[in-house]
Amino acid sequence: MYQWAEDDGDLPLGVGRLDLSEPVSGRRYVMYHGTTSQAARSIMATGFQQSAGGMLGPGVYLSRVLDKASRYPIKHPEHDRVVIKVVVNVGRVIAINYQGHPRQKTWHDYRYGEVFDTAWVPPRCGMVSSGLEEDCVWDPNRIQIISAIKPRPMQPSAGYGAYGYM
Repeated sequence: MYQWAEDDGDLPLGVGRLDLSEPVSGRRYVMYHGTTSQAARSIMATGFQQSAGGMLGPGVYLSRVLDKASRYPIKHPEHDRVVIKVVVNVGRVIAINYQGHPRQKTWHDYRYGEVFDTAWVPPRCGMVSSGLEEDCVWDPNRIQIISAIKPRPMQPSAGYGAYGYM
């Protein structure tokens, strides 16, 4: 069993703390990206690259929820996962709040209308099985890496078993 935690140090000036209301266009937010240890080393060295695709099309997939990011990559051993903590300037944001949304994969493409920098999937809208929010940022240059968070093995306390009280 592992524990995911981060230091609650000072946030960079003008950066929002976890607030799961819709991200406000033009603001900066702390977000998280879950990946493997090897991929994290590459990202930390050279920055993020767009994925080829996904639920919202190409982009960098993030969440403002550490617990959500710590689940990725799904089915990868937890001890070899890393969550990269970042600050994102979300630019113009569109909410994609149901499967089949007309802009689900075209939110960044001027050929389909207004252009957005970030697509936001609200929590509990039925698009993500965890019910947690998700964000996709089109341009990796909007993302500033802060740190990497690694899981820590949980140690049972004296007088307590692995699952709580003895």
